[in-house]
Amino acid sequence: MSRPWEADPGTDFKRRLGKSALELGATNGGPECPDIWELKNGDIAVIGRDLTTSLGARLPDGVSISSDERLVVIPRSMLIAAKGAIPRV
Repeated sequence: MSRPWEADPGTDFKRRLGKSALELGATNGGPECPDIWELKNGDIAVIGRDLTTSLGARLPDGVSISSDERLVVIPRSMLIAAKGAIPRV
């Protein structure tokens, strides 16, 4: 059984959505910066801390994480800063 959506490993990065972690004060300039990117195929890439193990054990009813997925967390300020760059449709 195939899934209705699959991530495309052949796509590329198009543009950052919102502000960088450095602009938001969410990093000290190191390589461990959270980020949100629109991909060339229209999908969204989120770079954040992998909390699959700790939060995955406490998922709400009806929510699940597949073996090829990870639960990542980004700063709230980063998503708010990206809001205006996210298309409505």
